[in-house]
Amino acid sequence: MAEKSRLRRSISRWANTSDQHARDMRKEYADDRLDRIGEAPDREQVTLQGTLRTVTLRPRGGVPALEAELYDGTGTITVIWLGRRRILGVQPGRSLKIRGRIGRYDGHRVLYNPRYELMP
Repeated sequence: MAEKSRLRRSISRWANTSDQHARDMRKEYADDRLDRIGEAPDREQVTLQGTLRTVTLRPRGGVPALEAELYDGTGTITVIWLGRRRILGVQPGRSLKIRGRIGRYDGHRVLYNPRYELMP
């Protein structure tokens, strides 16, 4: 029984830390000129800023594609650069500002070949 209690406490601590991290990210990326990922409209020009959670090479239709997950505290979006195997500076934990149109692929929100700016 003590084992379950310890597990519940650990999960609760992790969830609270995750919520606090999301609040911190929303504050950090709060800017009137930026759209929030969770609220950004599909098929319209948007400017987003967040932190890259993952960066992977995932070929699509025989073409190399660099795929990254961008998070800003309100949501995540998959960013895909077609024809790229890697981009210097694009790595997990890096802050990035991107601009483009949000689309959908297999039910997920994606942004293909965005203009990007590496942030400090």
